[in-house]
Amino acid sequence: MTAASGLEASHRWRWWEGALLLALALSWALLPTQALLLNEIAILALFAVSLDLILGYAGIVSLGHAAFFGFGAYAAALFAKLVMPDPTLGLAVAVALSAALGAVCSLLILRGSDLTRLMVTLGVASILYELANQLDWLTGGADGLQGVVMGPLVTPFGRFDFDLYGRTAYAYSLAVLVVGLLVARRLVHSPFGVSLQALRDNRLRASSIGLGVNARLIAVYTVAAALAGAAGALLAQTSGFASLDVFDFHRSAEVLLVLVIGGTGYLYGGIFGAIVFKLLHDVVSAWTPQYWNFWLGLFLVVLMLVGREKLLRPWAGWRRP
Repeated sequence: MTAASGLEASHRWRWWEGALLLALALSWALLPTQALLLNEIAILALFAVSLDLILGYAGIVSLGHAAFFGFGAYAAALFAKLVMPDPTLGLAVAVALSAALGAVCSLLILRGSDLTRLMVTLGVASILYELANQLDWLTGGADGLQGVVMGPLVTPFGRFDFDLYGRTAYAYSLAVLVVGLLVARRLVHSPFGVSLQALRDNRLRASSIGLGVNARLIAVYTVAAALAGAAGALLAQTSGFASLDVFDFHRSAEVLLVLVIGGTGYLYGGIFGAIVFKLLHDVVSAWTPQYWNFWLGLFLVVLMLVGREKLLRPWAGWRRP
């Protein structure tokens, strides 16, 4: 098999990918009472897809990916409050600003070991957290940015207001998730995506055969930051609120756990992991509100000891070799 035919085969759509997209679309119509929970799942899934681009494909370990998530959230909320409440335009602004921040921050992760990158990414998130806390005249500080009112969502099918039941919010987040997933899928199944995997496996060897290591790392980090910013913007727009919580360490830890559950290096792990994580969180917290962290931790320990492929076998065989 030639390289070109191999790329073409990997880019070809599988039946289960179409079934997954169809199931996501049907969930909006079949589960109207769970729209708020499904909206959270869609946002977390997009956030996980963005992290999988740098972790699963480029091998960049990050504990501060919430920096871009939170930056996108505040960018969208401030745009709606200070400029105009149009959600799609606010989303575009948040994505552009998050991508710019990612391009700047990517210069910090070009050198050093995985431990160095962990500390640098965590430091960036901590800096943005403190900036948002100190600039309370702009961000609201510890009280959060309140009074964010979103305008109606204008589509070719009409104008839709964001309601308390979350149906419009879920449809909006789901559409952005699908677009982000298609962009990421096209990226990883291109020659650029294959070169990223070469960098992940052996950066020195990739450099020795002439691949531009730094340029590729900057590019993928910028795209991942843009997708993470889109996820943060969706959270701020659909909730009408942005607080310091979006920069908190638990955001980065949660999305990393999602990829641990779903698997890295094939994009759909972020979606499956987000579904399992959010459903587990919802069920366990309703069962034992005070001790849900204990049961979640126990599940993760068992998951690592027994093996993800044994516990989550339904989609373990779908992973691309």
